[in-house]
Amino acid sequence: MSITSSSMLVELNISVWTANKLDRGATDSVTNNANAVKNAAQVRKNLMAGTSQRKEIADHAAACRLWHNTKTLPWADKGARLLPTSLFLDYKQEANNRRYAFDRMVNQFIADYPALVQTSHNYLGNLFDPADYPSPDEVYSKFGFRMVFAPVPESGDFRLDLPAQELEEVRRGYEDSFKDRLADAMKDPWDRLHKMLLGISDKLTDKDGDEIKKRYHDSLIDNAVELCGVLTHLNVTGDPALERARQDLERTISNTDMESIKESATERADVKNKVDAILKQYKW
Repeated sequence: MSITSSSMLVELNISVWTANKLDRGATDSVTNNANAVKNAAQVRKNLMAGTSQRKEIADHAAACRLWHNTKTLPWADKGARLLPTSLFLDYKQEANNRRYAFDRMVNQFIADYPALVQTSHNYLGNLFDPADYPSPDEVYSKFGFRMVFAPVPESGDFRLDLPAQELEEVRRGYEDSFKDRLADAMKDPWDRLHKMLLGISDKLTDKDGDEIKKRYHDSLIDNAVELCGVLTHLNVTGDPALERARQDLERTISNTDMESIKESATERADVKNKVDAILKQYKW
């Protein structure tokens, strides 16, 4: 399976106004009163103190980044990640929905901005300084939600005016980097599966002398089902061992009943043994 046909690159950039400001006067007062050197402390103001809308946007952005990472694989150190083409339509639809929600929240925030500044005035007291607050247009420009899709480049088609020896060196460097990035990308689904299996095994371990009865949540199985589903897409190189391990987990949880797990130590031990067998079978 060609990585260039089974996947693409996607870069998600979300920016949110920090509403954070260094108060130099308050900083000098604190350090002077403490008889400390000038750079010993900083007083930073939350310009939106007493309000929640900006934080709700930041929380939404953080959730979007987390979702993006679960649907993609690492590629560049920062920026673009590998998106399986089989996930493209679902990814784009969900990303658009999340962007629309982001835009709605930002537009409402900008509409409410003058009132929010007044509320913050009441909470900041003597720390309030109207000069700290940008105009609504400037604040609006500090928010952004951008997606960029690109093909995964083939092993370097370098059309450069370079001597043959240097051009070959550049090409080899790119190909080595490509192999390293692909290896790192395919390590990620293995790591996710390993972490899931370890978590299930640990949760289903009944220890003698436990005084507090463990609580078992549906997410124990639901998260594993979700991971098995996404791994069918993230296996962009068609790694047969990864697919076997995924199927092993899928078979283990397919007939698992959460009520039985909650009530039966025998059922917990049976599922744990199957999970531990998967852990022992593969090189993680």
